[in-house]
Amino acid sequence: MSTASPVYLDCAATTPVDRRVAEEVLRLFVDDFGNAGSRTHTYGATAQREVNIARERIASLLAASPDEVFFTSGATESDNIAILGLAAQGAREGRRHVVSTAIEHKAVLEPLARLSEEGFEVTLVSPDHQGYVSADDVLGAVRPDTLLVSVMHANNETGAMQPVATIADGLDLASGPYLHVDAAQTFGRDDGALGHQRIDLVSISGHKIFAPKGIGALLARRRGGRRPPLRPLMVGGGQERGLRPGTQPVPLIAGLGLAAQLANVERIERRAACERVRAEALVAFAPLNPTVHGNATKGILPHIMSVALPGLDSEAVMVALKDVAALSNGSACTSASYEPSHVLSAMGLDEATVQGTFRLSWSHTTPAIPWGRLVERLAMLS
Repeated sequence: MSTASPVYLDCAATTPVDRRVAEEVLRLFVDDFGNAGSRTHTYGATAQREVNIARERIASLLAASPDEVFFTSGATESDNIAILGLAAQGAREGRRHVVSTAIEHKAVLEPLARLSEEGFEVTLVSPDHQGYVSADDVLGAVRPDTLLVSVMHANNETGAMQPVATIADGLDLASGPYLHVDAAQTFGRDDGALGHQRIDLVSISGHKIFAPKGIGALLARRRGGRRPPLRPLMVGGGQERGLRPGTQPVPLIAGLGLAAQLANVERIERRAACERVRAEALVAFAPLNPTVHGNATKGILPHIMSVALPGLDSEAVMVALKDVAALSNGSACTSASYEPSHVLSAMGLDEATVQGTFRLSWSHTTPAIPWGRLVERLAMLS
């Protein structure tokens, strides 16, 4: 990257691949390139061993068994399998109610919309004005016919941590609904709650933790010795114990596994680096009288900051800063639509605040940020 390039502040959208991970991925693309499904020679055995190692590494971060980890193309596919894959079981049992929140990623909201089209009733719990849902509100929406509760661990736009462990504590252990958590933003960063044994399903994504794009996983934890009765969305081949068929992308799987291990080993240093950047940002923005969404006392990710400045439009902010910093005004999956953020709207914020909010997100690899230049540009807009 040249010195003239803007500093990258969109790590909530994607992270660069760690060079150590890239080297491992390249080795498995070029040298140890076997198909993990080939059981008749050493090339296949070597590939299968790499898959097993990655499965163990991911499971260890989730307090799970390796055979509860299923590889997918990313958190979006994992969300779809977790939600749509339970529909057949729900229909058979007469449980056609789902509880979720209004601040979920589209990878959850759109599968829920499909369930609605198929005769399911979906209850979306609204957050407070800071972006937090109440565990009591979520648990209070659960009914005898509730099949699934799906709540993200941390919001991708605001960084607000949601009370998934408290929700898990409040669900009946034996016969209560399945609990799914979209952990795309927290796996490898703040995943302590994800080890809660009452959380049945966890979606993770590689490209949020310095692994390649196109790889992720779904944890399907056993409860009472039984795995959630997920029906595969595709068939053919039988890979991933029939839940996600197709030739396993061994280099990507190994890359995800190594990235997870590195995230665990370097967890303290990485978090401290992100917290330092957040502290810098708060000091730099203070003269501009910002509204910073979220609340540190309720829990917020240290690498995401959602900010609104009085009288400024987020599109104008990004244009003004395009040669200084690369940032966003919402989820990368919906930014091309230029629609107001459904997350900020659900928080009950006024239109000017919604339109004026932009997101900065960084990592432990982020170089020094030219806060002076950045704030000077923003001050010129106001």
